[in-house]
Amino acid sequence: MKMTFIGATHEVTGSCTYIEACGKKFLVDFGMEQGEDCFENVQIPVSPPNIDFVLLTHAHIDHSGLLPLLYAGGFTGEIHATVATSHLCDVMLRDSAHIQEFEAEWRNRKGKRKGDDEYIPLYTMQDAVGAVSLFVPHEYEKEFQVSDGINVKFIDAGHLLGSSSIEITLTENDISRKIVFSGDIGNINQPLIRDPQYISSADYVVMESTYGNRNHEHPIDYVTALTDILQKTFDRGGSVIIPSFAVGRTQEMLYFIRQIKADGLVKNHDGFPVYVDSPLAIEATNIFINNRESCYDEEALSFVRRGINPIGFEGLITSVTSDDSRAINDDLRPKVIISASGMCEAGRIKHHLKHNLWKKENTILFVGYQASNTLGRSLIDGARKVKLFGETVQVNAEITKLAGISGHADYNGLMKWIKSINSPKKVFVNHGEEIAVEALAKEIRENLGLDVYAPYSGAEFDLASGEITFDAPPVAIPHKKHTEPSAVYDELVSASQRLYNLIKSNSGRTNKDIRELTNAINKLCDEWKL
Repeated sequence: MKMTFIGATHEVTGSCTYIEACGKKFLVDFGMEQGEDCFENVQIPVSPPNIDFVLLTHAHIDHSGLLPLLYAGGFTGEIHATVATSHLCDVMLRDSAHIQEFEAEWRNRKGKRKGDDEYIPLYTMQDAVGAVSLFVPHEYEKEFQVSDGINVKFIDAGHLLGSSSIEITLTENDISRKIVFSGDIGNINQPLIRDPQYISSADYVVMESTYGNRNHEHPIDYVTALTDILQKTFDRGGSVIIPSFAVGRTQEMLYFIRQIKADGLVKNHDGFPVYVDSPLAIEATNIFINNRESCYDEEALSFVRRGINPIGFEGLITSVTSDDSRAINDDLRPKVIISASGMCEAGRIKHHLKHNLWKKENTILFVGYQASNTLGRSLIDGARKVKLFGETVQVNAEITKLAGISGHADYNGLMKWIKSINSPKKVFVNHGEEIAVEALAKEIRENLGLDVYAPYSGAEFDLASGEITFDAPPVAIPHKKHTEPSAVYDELVSASQRLYNLIKSNSGRTNKDIRELTNAINKLCDEWKL
């Protein structure tokens, strides 16, 4: 019995763990790395055809996104997941493949003029469809046998529709071990889906630490906050544009808006239209509805039992085709537009921003995390002008956000989850930035008295003996250093001049505006450790 840590070790994305036991070789998750990589990941020690099966915690791409690549490499085994995860992966992996192919087409079109080598997509739509065909869906809480000596059970993790923690019981040579993989543990009191379910026993625990070093802001009354934004914007004749993640966050927004409409909270704008402009979000919403009995919480189910769709209402309009999308901005009524992507980096939301950012009566409402160096982050940080499709667009719309919405458990939630497990022999902490991993590991070690290990990629553990057989060192990814100024550096210098001109132009503006700009500059300097 051997466990090897592959991905999401001292990093947040790219979840993957390799296990050999009972004559089988299998993976728990096989996710795509997203954002900045800090450490090198080792390769899976066997080729894809030699992997017998995969256990998948949930559908997010940082946990599932490389399954089509596994298929492309010759993997033909089963992928075990919950029913809802299987359904979501059907649309999310196809969407990921579409992005891969689109990027390859764009790069090759651009590179052809330069004489660059052909760019090959990571995987194709055919690979995604092939991977989806291997899914075997399972119900929560129902143990099943994958093969002799390997039993598995999915427990609701409360993070995303269908998300799970996984209990794996291995029995080999009269030795039995129970390993629990937390997956991404959900935040409590999220709309629609249940809170995380807790597990009472395990020999070994592999748990995430995304928010291992901090707690969330005190939750606000989202319905009241959203009502105020809608009322204020509609009263001045504007529309509310919501960049939103297609799976999870979009459905939460629909849940809040249904309540606002049902209770008549927005005055003098009865029947205001709500557009969902994202084919992926539309498909995901239908999957939410179809999995309501197994995944909804009691509040959401109470609506269902009364014949009410908790994420559907009069005035909800879905836009599938490009023509449908373009027609939205011809509707001059005050309205809500929900569109992907959530960080404004791609998709139809960029078109809606182009049409609406320059109008002072509108509101751009952010409802999710905005990573550094994204368009969404620039807007949150106070950008006055942005480039969209090669055109400079003035930011006159009100930019605001709903704080505190998170699908991840915070420090308190993570500690509550691990405390529920009675005296595990060892706890492995992964899936977090280095500072979060080490902070949570320290807290578990000192406050709970448990044996804790935070592995780097390549670390190996003998499940039978309980010994770390290889304590892998961190292998940092070197950052490129320029010995002389480059064209890119010249662009940076030009940007600094632009920033200086921006500062000068703000002389005479309100103290509020100047303070916002100052905070944005200080935040940028902090991020780059200046």
